[in-house]
Amino acid sequence: MVSNSAGRIVILTGAGISAESGLQTFRADDGLWCGHRVEDVATPEAFERDPETVQDFYNMRRRQLRDVHPNAAHEALAKLAAYWDGEVVLVTQNVDDLHQRAVAAVVPKDTYQFYNMHGELKSVRCVESDDVFPWEEDITPESANPISGKAGTLRPHIVWFGEMPFFMDEIEDALNRCDLFLSIGTSGNVYPAAGFVQRLRYLGRAHTVELNLEPSNGTGYFHEAIHGKATEIVPQYVARILSGEII
Repeated sequence: MVSNSAGRIVILTGAGISAESGLQTFRADDGLWCGHRVEDVATPEAFERDPETVQDFYNMRRRQLRDVHPNAAHEALAKLAAYWDGEVVLVTQNVDDLHQRAVAAVVPKDTYQFYNMHGELKSVRCVESDDVFPWEEDITPESANPISGKAGTLRPHIVWFGEMPFFMDEIEDALNRCDLFLSIGTSGNVYPAAGFVQRLRYLGRAHTVELNLEPSNGTGYFHEAIHGKATEIVPQYVARILSGEII
């Protein structure tokens, strides 16, 4: 076990870390997301215009989670969270539950903090009360708010384009205090997450590392960039951290 208790680590993950588990990255080469235009399934306007199509899209993605499992990259980060003596904060842009499942397989520490900044497929939100509930099944017109019993008020607990990501105050606080920042499997296209590394360069205190299949749009902002499959490079880098080589 690493004895350094001073090192504070913030990890940002994107769709690339889950791709090797079989989940499609945000946009394919043809500009589509799981066969849909983003504008048709990932905006408040789309939900208002055609809620059935939007619900069907997220129902399909929720069902897909039953057939995928955490990969070696998820498991390596869970190991880091369990065995690093300092603070570990994991921020994900992903809405799957693969990080949570990987962590559940080890013994997490009290200092481990996890933020789904873009929401969670396995949660729903009531558009009237703003209550959030765990949810495993499809959302249908008959699905009711578990508290009020009113049907037709549930939506995916997902941050769509034009909406504010969750936990921004907590994430900003973590960035202000971190010593090592890892960006894993993210393209550097989606803000505000794409701006995290720029903020850290301005603060001038953290060592920043990109771990990605290929260079992202923000590669030049990082002190260090390692490119390759997440299931290979993430476990290797975590091993270096836990051995005391990095911080």
